[in-house]
Amino acid sequence: MKTQAIRIHAHGGPEVLSLDEVEIPAPGPGEALVRNTAIGVNYADIYEREGDHGGPHSAKPFPVTMGHMAVGVVETPGADGPGAGTRVGYIGGNSYAGHTLVPAARLFPLPDALSDEVAGGYLLRGLTAEYLVRRLYPLGPGKVAVVHAAAGGMGLLLGQWGKALGARMIGTVGSPEKAALAKTFGYESTIDYSAGDFAPQVMELTGGVGAEVIYDGIGKAAFRKSLDCIRPRGMVISYGTASGNVGEFDLQLLHSKSIIVTRPTLRSWIADPEEARAAAVATFAALTSDDIDTPIGAVLPLAEAAEAHRRLEGRETTAPIVLKP
Repeated sequence: MKTQAIRIHAHGGPEVLSLDEVEIPAPGPGEALVRNTAIGVNYADIYEREGDHGGPHSAKPFPVTMGHMAVGVVETPGADGPGAGTRVGYIGGNSYAGHTLVPAARLFPLPDALSDEVAGGYLLRGLTAEYLVRRLYPLGPGKVAVVHAAAGGMGLLLGQWGKALGARMIGTVGSPEKAALAKTFGYESTIDYSAGDFAPQVMELTGGVGAEVIYDGIGKAAFRKSLDCIRPRGMVISYGTASGNVGEFDLQLLHSKSIIVTRPTLRSWIADPEEARAAAVATFAALTSDDIDTPIGAVLPLAEAAEAHRRLEGRETTAPIVLKP
């Protein structure tokens, strides 16, 4: 069968995204055919479009079908997955398309309470937040967490989920307007790093002790200063690189306080199918709870994927952008 897909035939800016008609082969063993209904747009897609393969996705031969997550309806089921007509979400390649072949065992059935748009916008963010706050460093009452870029899409989700778990959430942001926004999404305190160094302010807010965990989606611009405001035996989690890769650093910087540093990726935390299913259940429960607000920044036709990339790169919205075939 044929379907429409957004592909790139060369690396570059949003203009290299093209709407092509492609042939979808019949599902192979263990595969399911999913008709996509809502496709998430993530910054990792921009890295792949630009050819930055220091990011989460390795190089592929051209033409490349874009996208790494979507929700939809199973049209042709696989032997080990949900039946025909089931609403599902998935993390996997070739999602910027009307239809996608997906390993049937990697499909997540969606609860009725979760809309296609919210699931499409938040599936990857939600699964990332789940392992960050529940498994890599479990948050709970008495824990103090700092989140960089607290007013960004991931930051707003982490703030709400961390607060729901009982943790004290401190967010760093880039403007007074973003500080006000973050405070409505779970943050007890916010720090505007455009007005000065955030590390001394974190130390002041924590009584000179420092945070127990720092979630850093910024990377190069925030990492070294984070080491100055983490408490002894605390953990700095570098999960994103919005300002560039951290690069090499001297391990002795961790020595005096026995600091733990990790650079995780979602793929490792959902590689096991059983773990992935449990993570999805926890994520869907959080996204449909009263504790977490899930705004959508924009819903655009699949053909306008280039506009979605421009908006994301221009930081025009803090909420997810969803493409609709």
